[in-house]
Amino acid sequence: MIAFEHMAGMAIIALGMVLTPGPNMVYLTSRTISQGRLAGIISLAGVTLGFLCYLLASGLGLAALFKAVPIAYDVVRIAGAFYLGYLAWNMVKPKGVSPFEVRELPPHSPRRLFTMGLVTNLLNPKIALMYSALIPQFIDPSTGSTLPQFIQLGIIQIVISVSINGMIVLTASTVSKYLAKHPSAMRAQRWVSGAVLGIFAVDILVRKPFA
Repeated sequence: MIAFEHMAGMAIIALGMVLTPGPNMVYLTSRTISQGRLAGIISLAGVTLGFLCYLLASGLGLAALFKAVPIAYDVVRIAGAFYLGYLAWNMVKPKGVSPFEVRELPPHSPRRLFTMGLVTNLLNPKIALMYSALIPQFIDPSTGSTLPQFIQLGIIQIVISVSINGMIVLTASTVSKYLAKHPSAMRAQRWVSGAVLGIFAVDILVRKPFA
């Protein structure tokens, strides 16, 4: 059984990850704003399948690989930290953009929406880092088999991420219109998001695994 503090820690990190702008948020909001909520929901279904693919791959040995080859873990951790730092800079730099800014995009078919949601998530460094470097830190081999622990932690991450992304899809148009009418709120949103990303990047860079 996973300790409560480990489940809580996983939930906090999952919430922090999904609330900071990244490839998934940008794709879902841009598709929803330009093509409607149904397009956003279809895209979210593809994103969800991507989460399940990561959970399956990680449960079958990805976490063990990073534990057995520490340098591989460090490469992913450092690359992920610099990637989040890059996202933070893009948010706060002059002429930086918000995920909620309106963009003119050509419409996609339902199949392409689903596929692009899947591919965007599979190629998302934030999610790769989550499953390869962060979730394993909350697993305690002394309490039993690591596979059930990994699955439980992965489910926590998926439930939180899909729930928040679903709310983003449902409210993207409303939030976008509000921010468009209030430039100061748009700037504040960019700076707060950028600051959170930067803090998280530093945290990942200095974080050490539990075991």
